[in-house]
Amino acid sequence: MIAKGRELAFGQQAGGIVQCAYTTPDIEQGMRDFTERLAIAPWFVMGPFVPPEGMYRGQPTSMRLTLAIGFAGHMMIELIQQHDDLPSVYQETIRVRGHGFHHWAIASLDFDADVARYQAQGYEVAFSDRSPRGVRIVYMDTGRDLPGMLEIIELTEAIEARYAEMYEASRTFDGKDPIRRG
Repeated sequence: MIAKGRELAFGQQAGGIVQCAYTTPDIEQGMRDFTERLAIAPWFVMGPFVPPEGMYRGQPTSMRLTLAIGFAGHMMIELIQQHDDLPSVYQETIRVRGHGFHHWAIASLDFDADVARYQAQGYEVAFSDRSPRGVRIVYMDTGRDLPGMLEIIELTEAIEARYAEMYEASRTFDGKDPIRRG
């Protein structure tokens, strides 16, 4: 079990769930739906891009993704669109259940130790990369025990500050500029 750490600048606890992520066939429509139906905005969009150091089940991957992050209170919501049919952690889930919930994420204060802890519990690394925001990420295949994967995000001062900016933008959102790119 990962011990929760200090409260992060966007209100969640390090080591605890900071994100719920969903795949969508159309990220533009997904952002509109989540905004209209769930009052999540603004969205911060990155992509399309190829994961710069992406490894899917031990092999390099060149899948193309677009990601969008918004906040519902202190909880980060991520939407993911894969623009091709290349094998991936996303395609694994889409083929079994269709689009929808994919994973939770935790913000890790000790990334290598947390990855090792999950591996010691018998969970495999399904995907690893350095995110476009510069931090290491790993998706652990927790499917034998949980109804989704678990992403471990390396917590750095820079990524915590960026997430705090996104959270603050959602907290003070005035209805203008609901989709922000870059």
